[in-house]
Amino acid sequence: MVASAILITDLTGKPLISRNYRGDIPLSSAAEKFASYLLEAEEDAKKPVFYVDGNGEFGALKRGEEGSDECGGVPGGETFVYVQVSRGLGGLLSCRAVSCRAVACAEAPHGFYKPHNNLYLCGVTCKNSNVALILTYLYQLTALFQDYFTTLNEESIRDNFVIIYELLDETMDHGLPQSLDSTILRQFITQEGNRMADDSKSKPPVALTNAVSWRAEGIKHKKNEIFLDVVEKLNLLVAANGTVLHSEINGAVKMKSFLSGMPELKLGLNDKLMFEATGRANQARSGKSVELEDIKFHQCVRLARFENDRTISFIPPDGEFDLMTYRLDTHVKPLIWVEAVVEPHRGSRIEYMIKTRSQFKSRSVANNVEISIPVPPDVDSPSFKSSVGNVTYLPDKDCVVWTIKQFHGGREYLMRAHFGLPSISREEADGKDRSGGMDTSWKKPIGVKFEIPYFTVSGIQVRYLKIIERSGYQALPWVRYITANGDYQLRMA
Repeated sequence: MVASAILITDLTGKPLISRNYRGDIPLSSAAEKFASYLLEAEEDAKKPVFYVDGNGEFGALKRGEEGSDECGGVPGGETFVYVQVSRGLGGLLSCRAVSCRAVACAEAPHGFYKPHNNLYLCGVTCKNSNVALILTYLYQLTALFQDYFTTLNEESIRDNFVIIYELLDETMDHGLPQSLDSTILRQFITQEGNRMADDSKSKPPVALTNAVSWRAEGIKHKKNEIFLDVVEKLNLLVAANGTVLHSEINGAVKMKSFLSGMPELKLGLNDKLMFEATGRANQARSGKSVELEDIKFHQCVRLARFENDRTISFIPPDGEFDLMTYRLDTHVKPLIWVEAVVEPHRGSRIEYMIKTRSQFKSRSVANNVEISIPVPPDVDSPSFKSSVGNVTYLPDKDCVVWTIKQFHGGREYLMRAHFGLPSISREEADGKDRSGGMDTSWKKPIGVKFEIPYFTVSGIQVRYLKIIERSGYQALPWVRYITANGDYQLRMA
């Protein structure tokens, strides 16, 4: 991957800060073309890949000859491939971001951008580059700026341009990404000025040129401990008749390391493929193993060893980090079931009867359960009666929130709610409009929030966590399991 330049621009495409790493493109011209496209192209007409020929006109993408690494099309022309992110840092990519065009045209020269707080972070290249790697660089560069400046906007960019230039120089060398670990960079790029007498002390840390760039040498802790959290979020969609339409588990193994020296850790999970690879097929078929999908590791994990025998071996960074994330696309029954019966009455009243039931083992407890039930937009005079918890009407969100602080497994609770309906008829309350059709626009899905400690819906387990360090000290590993809601919805209609 080779990036010729990095631009940080405002919404109009005007550069705030730019850094030309290779000098193989006219930076001012590329910035003008990028800005022209942002301003002139209509929102619906914008494509993730566009071509600007030598005359400055937008046209179709043209590839170079087979085996060529140079720009294709008219001499002097450039091809831009840009990727837009629909959320902020850590958000999901939009459909345009991972479009087939962006992937299929990855052999052409590219320009990549993502908007963030009225800014564009843009990488420009005229080589056959890796789109995903430049995207990762832009994401981590955004996280690095946020770590340094707390907020990332036009004002913070202008106020900290000296440090930003230093960070741009250290995080990319001749167009190739380098270390973006804020813990390492903060050791020699600070927000305080260095005196001339201290220049000999302000050398780059060894970790920058070390094979283990994510961990500095000589780390010492009075108490050696490591905390491991297995956090799973359940995405669920249930139809009004009780059929599970979609269920998915998104999991993450989060670690917080306080270990001295340069320790090596080995983590063992009840991974089905690991049991099969090591000849323990009986354990793989026992039903206590889990087949993980879409696994993504932190850079500290030795991928070659994992591919060989499914062993997760790594030297951890100091502090908090996500060791791995995974997904399971499997059928899961609702952990918290909610039934809603809506009864309209004469005299412009509507009554709700809500029944909720926990469908997990009695030894587990769901904490801070919130059940959001949608109501018509113009109800009034709310009154509630529940067997447990508190009920609150939120008129700004057109919903009722039933809060249960602790929901033990195998329990069932009831809640009744009464509202006045001053402006709709009985038929409309029953879901029928005046033409006789059904109007269910206000009957949005019921949302449920919860958190169940010491429980994983997938059944994943940490079998062992070994800590090996040359000094031979004893360390304390702590393991915790948490299951929480993701996008958890039950339809009313």
